[in-house]
Amino acid sequence: MTISSPPEELWMRGCEELLARERFVAIVGSRAPTPYGEAQARRFGAALAAAGIVVVSGLARGIDSAAHRGALEVGGATIAVLGCGVDRPWPAGPLAEDLVQRGLLLSEFPPGMGPRRHHFPLRNRIISGLSQAVLVVEAAWASGSLITARWGVEQGRSIYALPGRVDHPMARGAHRLIREGATLIDSPEELARDLYGEVTPDAPVRGTPVARDPLLEALVGETLSVDELSARLVEPVGEVLASLATLELSGRVARCPGGLYRLS
Repeated sequence: MTISSPPEELWMRGCEELLARERFVAIVGSRAPTPYGEAQARRFGAALAAAGIVVVSGLARGIDSAAHRGALEVGGATIAVLGCGVDRPWPAGPLAEDLVQRGLLLSEFPPGMGPRRHHFPLRNRIISGLSQAVLVVEAAWASGSLITARWGVEQGRSIYALPGRVDHPMARGAHRLIREGATLIDSPEELARDLYGEVTPDAPVRGTPVARDPLLEALVGETLSVDELSARLVEPVGEVLASLATLELSGRVARCPGGLYRLS
């Protein structure tokens, strides 16, 4: 895709073949989301990636990281556009390392360059420029995520926003976009159909395949009790409890108050 004021060069680290894909959706939002916003970002990231769509975001804590994790959990494709060199991803950690192995880090800033405040608005134009659409999951009134949406409008991209609680400040940015003409969306399937019609998954991403665990898939974007998981999976409660204990020990599932479980 072409955009105005393109970067002079791009540095890459990871699965470069992802750039040859045809379908890309950006998911962006707050660095300090609510549990609802984080769960929805993970849900959309997983469902879109499972449909063969490349999930594009910025690796930042909160919504960005949740979207990347959702895509990786289903063995899908995801690209992180950085405000620093690809050899110094920020924030550093297991997610950045996983993206090098099974996704792609992308930056217009040369190796060795650390993050700078003014880099992030600039990298946002690449996030939107790579994508056919930008989805804002949760954002404050003056959030940097709205900058990505503004870039998307200028670049002729489709803009979507996920509604939130009317009394929560993290919903004000998304509601502002909806008032200004963004499409209200509440399911990844609806978004995929709106953009592409019927979608067919692309070839799997290079790297170690991810085993599909029905229990983990049931928890994408959800916080459920053992009884609810037992009903969804049509498995005895004892077997579900044993699986949850194993996944909790491995750090993939977290136990919440009230006997509920969610993805870590």
